[in-house]
Amino acid sequence: MAEDKQADPEAAEGAPAPKKNKRKLMIIAGAAAVTVLGGGGTAYALMGGKADAEAADSHAEASKDEGESGGHDEGAADKFVDVPAMVVNLRSADGGSHFIKLHFMLVPGAHATPDGIKDKLPLLLDAYQPFLRELRPEDLAGSAAVFRIKEEMLVRATATLGAGQVKDVLIQDLIQQ
Repeated sequence: MAEDKQADPEAAEGAPAPKKNKRKLMIIAGAAAVTVLGGGGTAYALMGGKADAEAADSHAEASKDEGESGGHDEGAADKFVDVPAMVVNLRSADGGSHFIKLHFMLVPGAHATPDGIKDKLPLLLDAYQPFLRELRPEDLAGSAAVFRIKEEMLVRATATLGAGQVKDVLIQDLIQQ
């Protein structure tokens, strides 16, 4: 027995060593698998994003071709009513001069045409003037200010022109000085 231990010293001492080696190998294999899967997932996401972009480009080209052949309404820009920029002085508590420059577009509703709205534009601008003049510089602070102004302009357009005439107000420029 002593001879067996001396003849094969690695076998007697090697029994615990393979367990450590297996554990290390499993950890290394797990890390390699995570790396490979992570790299594969990243490559798939990058290639998938590229494929999605190519699909979107081909879809845009197909839409463009349909638009040229009459598949879509021509003159989409004619569907909006571009209102000239308005410059209005604001009410201020300090007595200083404060102005607002507002450029917006109107989207005709289901019961209106752009020409019909253009004909009634002076009435609409007259309805907007008192509202805009009553604004204070504090009313224009924050991101919600633009939303409130759009909603009030839509309410006044509906009251002036009638229900279903103006679907939306698109603010192009809103400059406070």
